[in-house]
Formats: sequence, C-alpha cells, structure tokens
Amino acid sequence: MKFKNIVVAGGGVLGSQIAFQSAFKGFCVKIWLRSEASIGRTQPKLDRLYQIYLKEVEGLEAHLGKDYPDCPRGFTNEFSKLTEADIQQFRQKIEEAYKNIKLELCEAEAFQDADLVIEAMAENREEKVAFYKRIREYLPEHTILVTNSSTLLPSMFAEDTGRPDRYLALHFANNIWRGNTAEIMGHEGTSQEAYDAVVEFAGEIGMVPLPLKKEQPGYILNSMLVPFLSAAEALWANDVADPETIDNTWKLGTGSPLGPFQILDIVGLMTAYQIVLAKPGAQEPGTVMYKIAAKLKEYIDAGKTGVNAGEGIYKY
Repeated sequence: MKFKNIVVAGGGVLGSQIAFQSAFKGFCVKIWLRSEASIGRTQPKLDRLYQIYLKEVEGLEAHLGKDYPDCPRGFTNEFSKLTEADIQQFRQKIEEAYKNIKLELCEAEAFQDADLVIEAMAENREEKVAFYKRIREYLPEHTILVTNSSTLLPSMFAEDTGRPDRYLALHFANNIWRGNTAEIMGHEGTSQEAYDAVVEFAGEIGMVPLPLKKEQPGYILNSMLVPFLSAAEALWANDVADPETIDNTWKLGTGSPLGPFQILDIVGLMTAYQIVLAKPGAQEPGTVMYKIAAKLKEYIDAGKTGVNAGEGIYKY
C-alpha cells in the first residue's frame, strides 16, 4: 500500500517533527489540532524546525567532498554521493514542506482523505480512546492508524479504533531528522499488510525501521531510556544532587554528549510528567514518584517545558 496523505494528530514536540519530516520527504501532510490555542503552540515549533532544517543543509553543503560523521541521517544515508544539485533540492523540499503543511481544526476536513493517521497526542489513555472513537466516522476504510505512544500498548486501544487490523504503533525518537529510528510494533490483530505498509513508510521518510516481534511497553529505546531518566530524576527529587551536577557526572563518566536532564528537555517536560503520573505511587505524597512529578510540575507551570519553549531545566 502506498501512502500519499498523512495526518498527524497533535502538534507537540514529536508531532510537529513527524509532520515536518514527512512533508520534507514529499508527502501531503496535515496536522489536526484541537483548538486555536493549539495552533498557536504548534506554529512556532514548525517555524523552529524550518530554521533547523535549513541549518542542517548548510552543514551538508560545507562538508561536500569531506568526511561528515555528523551528517543528519534523516536527510540521507549516502552523504558521500551528494552533489550541489542535491543540496539545492534539499532547500527546495524544506521550503515546500514549510509552506504546504496544513493545520486543521475540523475533524472531517482533516481525516476524510487520510491514507495514514499518526496519533501523537499526550500519554493519556482516556483522551486517546475518546479521539479514536470520535474520528471513526471520518476515516476512509483503507486508512491505517498508528500511535506514537511512548509507553502504552496498541492492544489497549485496538478495539476502540474500529479498525484493529489496521492499527499498530509507530514510535519515533526525538530530533527525528538525526535520531532516525522508527520502532514498529503491532498487536495480535494487526494485519501483515498494515504492518508492512508502515515499515515501508518509515523507510520512505528517512527513518530506519526497527520491527518488534511482540508488544513491549516502552518498545526497545524507551525500555532502556526511561529507567535511565527515572534514576536521574530520583536523584534530583531526593535532593542528592542538582540537575547540572547529575548531568555532568554522566557526561564525564561515560563520554556521552548529553546528560539525562538535557535529554529530558529535548523529550519535553510535559511528556516526562505524563510518564511519571502513570507510574505507581505518583499520587501518594512522600513517594519518589510524587516528588518527581511535583518538581516537573513546577517547571511546567512556569512555562519551562523544554527546548521548544526556550527553557526547561536549562535555558536555550
């Protein structure tokens, strides 16, 4: 199955990235949003991505004919073969992507011609269920629906979608034009045709498809990443050390370019907060999870939600 029309439901950190990368790779893209306020929050993210992608092209151009290990893999996996003509084509594709992404509030307009819907909403089970049930009447029969949920399993929602055979998970990492992973995870009722179509789409937008053989909360990446970030958050919540010291310890000890709190800023503190709230003990005063949630909430309430807001744990 070949996709043409892509709808991303949600314009958050990852939703905006998925939309921009898909448009950059030539797909017709809409972002469905719930309100005018959502448009006001999403458009600056697209503006920022537009500038980032143009900056990446400058880096590609500056390194033509040279070694470039830092090449953005979501642009190309054959950097050594790039020409000046390819660079100019990249710039044209960025301009077209930025100009042609449509922000849509009307559900009928957004979903009526969708080949693939990518749900990239907050980690809230009730909101996802309500969304799936609401859009059923607008989706063409052939539409495949995927979730970018970081922690929730597709089997939890399959029946709510009204198309369990055409429902699965497609999970992206942050900064997808660089961290170009696409984890594909079905449930027992997912058809092989739908699964294969999503794997193909992931490759077409410059990702490396990473198929999972069975359902796993957190997929592959977050099964490793979330415990790491949680350990750092626990050190912070228990007043063992401040975020800067924790980050510095990790970077000095491992050679990693980023510490856990720098990663949290990239992920977005709202996403981190939702993940913490879903854990046992998050509602019980005095527990570590409760303390972590309270600390994250302070930043969120102050508008410090991460890189896209210009400030999170750190200023940008």
